Amino acid sequence: MGSPIAYNLRRLRSARGLSQIKVAQAAGISVTAYQNIEAGRAEPKVSTLQSIARALDARIEDLVLPAPTLKGVRFRAFKRLKRREQVLVDVARQLADYNALEVMLGEKRPYLLQDLPQSEAVLELPRGIRRATAVAEKARAALGLDPEEPIRDICGLLEKAGVKILPVSVASDGFFGLSVAPWDGGPAIAVNVWDKIAVERWIFTAAHELGHLLLHLSAYDVSRTEEDSDEELEANTFASYFLMPDPAFRREWAKTSGLSFVERVMKVKGIFHVSYRTVLYRLAETTSLGSNVWPLFNYWYSRATGQSLGATQEPEPLSADSFQASLAESRRSKEPEAISRWDFVPDRLDRLVRKAVETDQITLSRAAEILRIPHEEMRARMASWVS
Repeated sequence: MGSPIAYNLRRLRSARGLSQIKVAQAAGISVTAYQNIEAGRAEPKVSTLQSIARALDARIEDLVLPAPTLKGVRFRAFKRLKRREQVLVDVARQLADYNALEVMLGEKRPYLLQDLPQSEAVLELPRGIRRATAVAEKARAALGLDPEEPIRDICGLLEKAGVKILPVSVASDGFFGLSVAPWDGGPAIAVNVWDKIAVERWIFTAAHELGHLLLHLSAYDVSRTEEDSDEELEANTFASYFLMPDPAFRREWAKTSGLSFVERVMKVKGIFHVSYRTVLYRLAETTSLGSNVWPLFNYWYSRATGQSLGATQEPEPLSADSFQASLAESRRSKEPEAISRWDFVPDRLDRLVRKAVETDQITLSRAAEILRIPHEEMRARMASWVS
């Protein structure tokens, strides 16, 4: 087996959008020397590797160690994502660290939804809205949720159920998340928490990927990159009904009947921690408003705020059965009355890291590495820990 350095250099350089010339210049070596290293024609000295690692803002280990691989992954993106390989490596490493900590501390959690993909609802119902809503109802029941209970902490709920939540930050509004099958180190859901993406979209993505884990487990193949519109539609429907069970949605919508249309949408959105668009899609599906809900909301929102979300910003107004992958608002700037990032905080990995540090099973440097934060930040975090 050849050295992994050449592959790692190509992957990291591509992920950072740098040319060979830029990396060579930043590392203080000739372009030819760098090209020979990246092509595998030359073995670099340690000092040269250190210079290249600094140029790529990477650790030397990232250059010399074989990149971990995942096979049971459902990873689609709406746009060509140059960082796809790097995202997969980052998720694989984070997942490996997470699993190793669980074993080290004896805290492996059972996956409470593992039987659901083989249930009658999944295997016998035809793909579509009916199957998605039935599985959403069964998933909520398996997680001990009241049929009408809003989900206040989706990260805590899923982590308690044995699903690992992995935050990643990728500067792209064409990639929202991916999920890893139970048989490949999961179940795990990686959510793009880039600060330009709305928190509502983070929450929706977690529910959407859970839908894929429960409904489309046979589609978990890392080599597949094209979206399947039917699968996306079904996962969106699952997410909508998982986050907003229909009896609760209808009850809350009825309770707000004395408010203005915009106030009603905003209040229901806040109750269920979803995007305003998720509420509007449900109204389009379940009320007589149909696709008229879009221009109606925009009209009254403009009247109330003096700002337009723009009916023309929407694609053609969608009918009730036309859920698209863009169901939840993606851009944080376009989500009115946006919720806080504190509404999406996975904390189980952090707790495991703290336990491992305090029992002297890992060093502070290793803790920082697992949490993907600078050593100084890890030291400050440790100083702030209270019982």
